[in-house]
Amino acid sequence: LMPVGAQAMTVEEFLVKARALKAKGPLALFSSDLAPVKAEIKSVATSYRADLRADRAAGRAPHSCPPPEGSAAAKIKPADFLAELERIPPHQRSMSMKTAFYLIMKRRWPCPG
Repeated sequence: LMPVGAQAMTVEEFLVKARALKAKGPLALFSSDLAPVKAEIKSVATSYRADLRADRAAGRAPHSCPPPEGSAAAKIKPADFLAELERIPPHQRSMSMKTAFYLIMKRRWPCPG
């Protein structure tokens, strides 16, 4: 959950913060940008999993077919996730992180058939 008044980040905002954190190396642990970046990822991932469960419960075809939650195969390394975000053309980076996350999941784990 996001704090009251918090806005969902765009891909561009997220990338700016993530690049700045990456540039700080180990000192990123002390950056004020670390918590919002982690919270954004947690928020969109939680929303994504809830939507998958809702689709399955309603008998709808899922948006994408990731490995089971919590499995090693379901984990995406931060560097790989950032690389996926960087693949989004600059003129499309005003989309929300939620939209981008769903696109990345569909690209990584398309459903068979």
